[in-house]
This record gives sequence, structure tokens and C-alpha cells, in this order.
Amino acid sequence: MTTTVKTHVREKGQHSNLTKLRNEGFVPAVVYGFKTEATSIAVHEVDLLKTLREVGRNGVMKLDLAGKLVNVVLSDYQMNVLKGNVVHADFLAINMTDELEVSVTVVTTGSSVGESQGGVLNHPNHELTIKVKPSAIPDSIEIDVTDLEIGDILRVGDMREKCEFNILNDDDFALVSVSAPRTDEELETTADEPAVVAEEVSEEDTETKK
Repeated sequence: MTTTVKTHVREKGQHSNLTKLRNEGFVPAVVYGFKTEATSIAVHEVDLLKTLREVGRNGVMKLDLAGKLVNVVLSDYQMNVLKGNVVHADFLAINMTDELEVSVTVVTTGSSVGESQGGVLNHPNHELTIKVKPSAIPDSIEIDVTDLEIGDILRVGDMREKCEFNILNDDDFALVSVSAPRTDEELETTADEPAVVAEEVSEEDTETKK
């Protein structure tokens, strides 16, 4: 069942107007795409977060645009990294019969042979880009690492034929590997490295695109 989120059409205005909206619990946003003219809107942050918990990051929701229901997905959003609130959102209006390109989280299952031998499981890339109809977008894609030994690397090419989705990443895109355990000498070298001091973040840098 697709969840409906009410919207308020807003005028494009000054930064102070956006701040006022956010202080009142709204997220400034824009909707565009299939049979939908680009429109500046605002949605209540509580409603948006509740809907995302229900349908997932890539899930389909409906926006109520002045009484017109539009099927959309959350195309992009920005967060204030200090306050933890959503400061802007982009909604893409979609045709439910057309395939979409979406990024989906990769989740590993099982315990690898290499880990039982003292190896370290590495997960360098946590997302895959797939092409799929909106109604079939998965919450995540699971990959079984049970048979991986030390030195093994699992790439997209190794799982393409086993996966039910059309993966758009290249065959050599690495997902999981098992490396040999570090020697005592390597661990000592790492411990001797100086700590990196984080730079101060200005207020303008608090809005980070996700």
C-alpha cells in the first residue's frame, strides 16, 4: 500500500522564508518528473520521516499536490549534520510501468571461511545501482560470503547471473573481500601513526548532501 504525504505549494523566496518553514517543522522541497511540472513544495518533516520508515529509502509514496495524487520516490535530500534534521528534499514523479535506476544497500550474510582462519572481511562498497520497476524495488540485496577464503574478492561479475535484478555497475566493481590478518609489525606501525585532527566545520558546511 502506497503512503500519501500531504504537501503545501510554496513560493520561491528568500533564505529567511526557508528558515521559517524549517523552524515550523516543514521541509522545503521540489517535485518534478513524469507528467509533473517542477513545483516548489513543503512537507511536514514528521510525516516524511514516518513515511520513509514505512516504505524505505527507495520506496514509492504518493504526494498530495492540491488534491492531485502523484507517485514519487525520494530522489535526493540534504541533512543538517549538526542538528540531524532534513533541510531539503527532491521528489521524482514516476510512471509505475517504467523501470528506474536506484541505489540499493548491499548486506552480507553468513560467516566466511576466511574469517574462521583469522582473516578480515572487508566491505568496500555498500551499494549497488540497479534498474527495476518501482513496485519491485528491494530494501536491500543480500550476498552470501560463506565460501570466501583469505584472498578472495567478490565482484559484481561473480553475482550478476545469480541476482534477480539488472545490475548497472561494472563487473569488476568489488563488493566484499577477505584479507589476511595483520602481522604484529603492521599493527605496531599503525599504532605509531599520528592521529588526524579534524578541521573545524563552518555553519555553511553543516548541510551535507546524502
